[in-house]
Amino acid sequence: MDSTRFSEIREEQAKALASRARMSILHWLKTPDVNFADQASGSPVEIGVCVTLITAKLGMSQPTVSRHLELLRRANFLTIRRIGKWSYYKRNEQALTEYRSWLGDTL
Repeated sequence: MDSTRFSEIREEQAKALASRARMSILHWLKTPDVNFADQASGSPVEIGVCVTLITAKLGMSQPTVSRHLELLRRANFLTIRRIGKWSYYKRNEQALTEYRSWLGDTL
């Protein structure tokens, strides 16, 4: 990856973390079995968490939550799995670890 693209990705990641709602999503998805234990469609640890449950927990409209999730996905902090008409989100632990390491080395 060239240095320009690498810088763009890091900038996008920093922007993705500049929101209380997005930070809450990442925090909740760290322990999805605790924060989304009521998910009936499958284990939130195994398949991820349904956008409907994240929307309810945030108390925001579905389009607003979808925008937050998309920003986190574009930053590579979340992965998405589609099962039927449903979308399930999980943290991308490898990308989060790499970002933390880069940030620690850079600052």
